[in-house]
Amino acid sequence: MTQVRWLVAVDIGGTFTDAVAFGPEGDFLVAKVLSTPQDPAIAFANALTELVASGLQLGATDLIFHGTTIATNAMLNERLARVVLLTTEGFRDVLSYRNGTRPKVYDLEQPRPSQLVPRRDRIEVHERLSSRGETVVPLSDDEIGRAVEAIAERNPEAVAVSFLFSYLDDRHERAIAKAIASRFPDLPITCSAAVAREFREYPRTATAAVNAGLRPVVGEYLLRMQSQLEHLNVPGPLLIMQSNGGCVPAIRANEEAHRLLLSGPAAGVAGTAALGKEYGLDHLVSFDMGGTSLDVCLIQDGTPPVTSTQAVGSHAILCPSVDMVTIGAGGGSIAEGDAAGRLAVGPRSAGATPGPAAYGKGGELPTVTDAHVVLGTLPTDFSLASGLHLDAEAAHQAVTRLAEQLELSPEETADGIVRVAVAHMSLALRRVSVERGLDPEGYTLVSFGGAGPLHSGLLLRELGFRSLLVPRHPGLFAASGLVSTNLRIDESRTVLEMLHAAALAELAAWLTTMARDMTERLVGDGIARRGVRIVASADCRFVGQGFELNVPLAGLGVKGLAGTAKRFNELHLRTYGHTDPDGQVEIVTLRLSAFGALPGTPTTTIPRARRAVPDVAVIATTKARLPGSKRVRLLRVYDREKLRAGHRIEGPAIIHEVDATTLVLDGQSARVDTRASMWIEEKQ
Repeated sequence: MTQVRWLVAVDIGGTFTDAVAFGPEGDFLVAKVLSTPQDPAIAFANALTELVASGLQLGATDLIFHGTTIATNAMLNERLARVVLLTTEGFRDVLSYRNGTRPKVYDLEQPRPSQLVPRRDRIEVHERLSSRGETVVPLSDDEIGRAVEAIAERNPEAVAVSFLFSYLDDRHERAIAKAIASRFPDLPITCSAAVAREFREYPRTATAAVNAGLRPVVGEYLLRMQSQLEHLNVPGPLLIMQSNGGCVPAIRANEEAHRLLLSGPAAGVAGTAALGKEYGLDHLVSFDMGGTSLDVCLIQDGTPPVTSTQAVGSHAILCPSVDMVTIGAGGGSIAEGDAAGRLAVGPRSAGATPGPAAYGKGGELPTVTDAHVVLGTLPTDFSLASGLHLDAEAAHQAVTRLAEQLELSPEETADGIVRVAVAHMSLALRRVSVERGLDPEGYTLVSFGGAGPLHSGLLLRELGFRSLLVPRHPGLFAASGLVSTNLRIDESRTVLEMLHAAALAELAAWLTTMARDMTERLVGDGIARRGVRIVASADCRFVGQGFELNVPLAGLGVKGLAGTAKRFNELHLRTYGHTDPDGQVEIVTLRLSAFGALPGTPTTTIPRARRAVPDVAVIATTKARLPGSKRVRLLRVYDREKLRAGHRIEGPAIIHEVDATTLVLDGQSARVDTRASMWIEEKQ
């Protein structure tokens, strides 16, 4: 992976599909097409076709990176494959009991969460291990045969196996999976210990069921992707972004499909961290606002935060995932009046089809995009991605219908839509900062996505971030972020061991053995051994606690484990404000992550300006009403492609590019640097 020709990245979102290509001579090509929810592979091919028209040589492509929402959409829309679940006798209802909590404590009529596997498709198996991994009830051949026949009667699309305490010893799961595979060789089988070797019965069982339900969906999708690439004669391997912020070869992505649930949003966070390293910034907040949703992540010390458990819909999934907040606030978020006559915005979205009314594709409901068109902050004189021209009349009609319902003027309604949407965005940003005891003033807000730069100036002012950075081609930044990632493999094992000298050798042996195995897997993927990096950590708690803190380990051996108690006490003090130096510390789960270095891309620069912003950079003037103001102003519209390093634009102003529009408020200025990034600052 050292001889690099073309690197290509395609990120499929809810409204647009973004693609970028980096060439061997510093070439940088971009494409943005409408997504095709009915078959994302169509948009994938359309994006590649646009890149080829711009000069991409597909036959000289070394790697193709791909971020996808296929797993997320299947999960949220409850379009998983039909699964049969095998579980230990007496534990058929683990998925129904869940974790024993009620989302709304005082609501006696709340609907039950959807079932991953209907009760009729959960088969009890007569077997049992103890909490120490000892065999209590052996798994007999007759019982295996009975379970296989029960599966045959139900004719599922996939099978999940989750036996009690299999995280300690999975021999029963492996035995029954072998028998099922022998009888049904084409049936996807997921064993809980293979995808989540961790304790807590409900999340492990849910993870196995989700992975099983996703495998036919993701597998079929990846086959279509591979078919598209073969048809286009692309030689390079397809790498899929995972929820953890790293990539995995497509050939392995299907086996652990649950790791793709945050594939798309994780790319933007990875790109934000990489951009921060270029600038020497380690305290960042990524603000990724597309057409459907908003994803926010706070990055401390330059490393994206990763959590061991993620919640998708109402289900807990054991899977390392970038820790972010996602809300239904995008350019396509629909505005409507609620039962009390109040204005509500989102989480429903117009998506790619039909899209906002301004897209002229049949949409009739007012959206955030339509509100900006009415206010004039999103000019309609210029084409956007895919040659899209905004229809001002359609946007006015959609907003006017809502205005009549609310008994307001269209302009007042449009202003309200934007302000309510910004309030939702502000709450999301507060959840990752203020609610965690962190002051936004110490962080740089990195704004991207097609709708991000249109709103981030408002949030800079409201929350007081240190600075606001709008990267080059912000509407395509998540796709660019794909190329900045590494291959990544994660492994974990629940051990539940008191932290004492006698246990360290056994724990170190597992870490060393597993690290060696993970290294070999990455070497098999084409990574040089010197390009493999191993990171180890342990989930720890005081004896008697029910929640853990993840503590980085100093090394894989006994010495690396020896100082864990001290580091845990320091982390406990920082997190909770107190600790117990004499308390007994328990290691709950060991975790390993292996990173395989990929080529990455060189830093590109633009020439420095020899004079002030030229007149040719001003491509129009337009009347606009800034959000929160009742005054209509005449604003200049600048072409970002004509700006050079050192140029400064005083607000209020609009900066246009085909993939995004940036709004600079009155009292703010925008400055372009040599990396073509744009810094928006409040005037002192």
